[in-house]
Amino acid sequence: MKESILSGKRILVIDDEPDIHAVIEEEILATCPDCKVDKAPAYKEAVEKMISWTYDLVILDITCVRGFDLLELANYRNFPVVMLTAHPLTSRVLQSSFKMNARAYLPKERLGEVVPLVENIITDGYQHVRNYLFKKMRDFSTKKFKSNCHKTPIFELPRVN
Repeated sequence: MKESILSGKRILVIDDEPDIHAVIEEEILATCPDCKVDKAPAYKEAVEKMISWTYDLVILDITCVRGFDLLELANYRNFPVVMLTAHPLTSRVLQSSFKMNARAYLPKERLGEVVPLVENIITDGYQHVRNYLFKKMRDFSTKKFKSNCHKTPIFELPRVN
């Protein structure tokens, strides 16, 4: 079996739902058993962990745990962030979070795709995330936006220097 890019990485999952923690941890550890997955169910625990540890990636629920405040802290600490959401995505939320350097969105209904998304972000940074995101979210985005947003993006990711 090919070694995962997640080997030896430390990932923080911030969500108020224990089931989400369990699913993400299970998906990641099934691919890479030596990846360290920390979990924070609330804002205070998330801040404590982000101040105490260095993370290769933060997976953050945008709505339930003061997501934009935690995104700001993650940016300050130079942690790449994937935003989780269970709610319909709006252009305002997408634009705000990507302006604040979120790397990607992952709908909670697509948690089974967390490993390839995370591997792509850690490997390529911003370079291929937009294409990957739109490819994987084509059906989801069409249902939620009732449009062809996968053909005409409603946001732009920052360029990698």
